[in-house]
Amino acid sequence: MILVTGATGNVGSALLKELYARGPGPLRGLTRDAARAVFPDGVETVEGDLAAPASVRPALQGVRSLFLVPGLGADADILDAARQAGVGHVVLVSSITVQTHPHLGPARQNAALEQLLKASGMAWTILRPTQFASNALMWAPSIRERKTVRAPYAGTALPTIHPADIAAVARAALTEPGHHGQTYALTGPEQVSARQQVEAIAAALGRPVSFAEVSRREAHTQMAAVFGAEAAEAVLDVTGGDVNDELLTVRDTVARITATPARTFRQWAEENINAFR
Repeated sequence: MILVTGATGNVGSALLKELYARGPGPLRGLTRDAARAVFPDGVETVEGDLAAPASVRPALQGVRSLFLVPGLGADADILDAARQAGVGHVVLVSSITVQTHPHLGPARQNAALEQLLKASGMAWTILRPTQFASNALMWAPSIRERKTVRAPYAGTALPTIHPADIAAVARAALTEPGHHGQTYALTGPEQVSARQQVEAIAAALGRPVSFAEVSRREAHTQMAAVFGAEAAEAVLDVTGGDVNDELLTVRDTVARITATPARTFRQWAEENINAFR
């Protein structure tokens, strides 16, 4: 039995489809609202909230492998519950900032969780993706309503990754040998700037979308209201304010593990264009 947390999210939903298509065995998708979750036929829907570990314990019974998306609740308690339930292997979604910006608060939190997993006694595989292509969904209301995007660091190009490629690597780690004890840095196939992302969305829409570059201060004010001041500073550092060669490196990990080329941002935009209409 494989349990997928974050099963209705960008990575978790793609992972369930990948696992179901390959037919590795029984699957469970964890969701806070089973009535609203739409999973592939044959996937067992289980209700639980990662912020309330006791609610997740029943879902862990009989599970041999766990896909864990952190930051949705009490991660240390979830790992402890998994260990007590006899889970043998955990695939954890961490962040590439653990190696590129270890001094930042969110990176330290991810690093600490990685160490907890390594010390748990369970087998582990750690995924460290870079910026998600799906982060562009934050622009969707502005594109729909005003046909414009306002963002900082217009020209900083990062090797943005399609969430389905994270899912593809997770599927391999969960179902194929050779991935225990491995840490994988994951990127897309090319660097793409915020301005280029908007251009790709505009091309998929078939109409212009303007781009207005804003200052870090203005961006921070907007982001802090949503994420908090420290997280906003961290995001601004890794999206343009404090980039380094390690962050900008395009890696072949996705293609090497899945035997399929990593997807481009343009492909993500075309697949998700209805969100911007």
